Amino acid sequence: MFYEMHKIATDRIETAYYHAGKAGAPKLLLLHGNASSAKFFLPLMKRLEDRYEMLAPDFRCFGDTEAKPIDATRGMRDFSDDVDAFVKAMQWDSFALLGWSMGGGVAMQYAIDHSEKLTHLILEAPLSPFGFGGTYDEDGKKLTPAGLASGGGCANPQLIDALVSGGRAFIAQTIDGVYVAPPYQIAPELKEMYIDSVLQTRVGEGMYPGDKQVAAVWPFFSSGTAGVNNTMSPAYCDLSGLADISNKVPVLWIRGDKDIMVADTSMMDLAHLGALGMVPGFPGAALCPPQPMLKQTRYVLERYRENGGSYEEVVIAGGHGCMLDNEDAFTEELLRFLS
Repeated sequence: MFYEMHKIATDRIETAYYHAGKAGAPKLLLLHGNASSAKFFLPLMKRLEDRYEMLAPDFRCFGDTEAKPIDATRGMRDFSDDVDAFVKAMQWDSFALLGWSMGGGVAMQYAIDHSEKLTHLILEAPLSPFGFGGTYDEDGKKLTPAGLASGGGCANPQLIDALVSGGRAFIAQTIDGVYVAPPYQIAPELKEMYIDSVLQTRVGEGMYPGDKQVAAVWPFFSSGTAGVNNTMSPAYCDLSGLADISNKVPVLWIRGDKDIMVADTSMMDLAHLGALGMVPGFPGAALCPPQPMLKQTRYVLERYRENGGSYEEVVIAGGHGCMLDNEDAFTEELLRFLS
């Protein structure tokens, strides 16, 4: 086996992680997304094993890491602090950081908190710097009240049911239709491994998806204060400080051209779904405009450039997990950027 799975007790949490590659080679840390685990990086780690030493930890509430509750009022900081405790325990003090989806948000938070430890930052289909749902315009203006149409109440009820019941068919459909772009099909043995890892997502109080609060306006809920999805609420999540970090490492923003998760017209954004007539009672785009996630990321990265940093935006064929359905192009772009 080219990788090893271990657990390590840090000063915050017992963290499960995969280790692969060459000792003494340049270091690369990999952070997974929501409703997934570090297992999604194993094919990439195989491709890079001769070039890098790699670590891929599971976040709390995912994979084999300890399932501690999450204080969402800290935004991404519970995750970021866990990552820092992990790299300290592994005695890593200089490395490239790749974050996918929600992990891209954690990577941005980590760069804000610890830019001095980074050599490169790779954001694969990242969470908008202004969170997921509940904002509009490129500069992340908040809907009122803050946290409206975001957080734990936005989770797909079918996904929650599948996680609780072990519903493999729905998880498979989600992987086939969101994580990769149809008609691409992941190899059966890999897909079964990914389904297993998604089903390890811990559902419950303070975990996935998180709580919600009643709101007086459509969609009649706003984000709660605990759990995974609430960490991405704009009430608590503001990663625009990335533009101001002191160590301006090079940034690669890479995404798939058929990503329906993180997009200016995301099929997971309640406001966009409402505008399409898929969520009853939508009050109109004037009162609840869809979130332009890509424009928001570009806005913050342009500010990063204006402040002396550099970034590249690369679009390749693929879905939300373009490292999965376009391994060749993704690996080529990553190696080019890190060289």
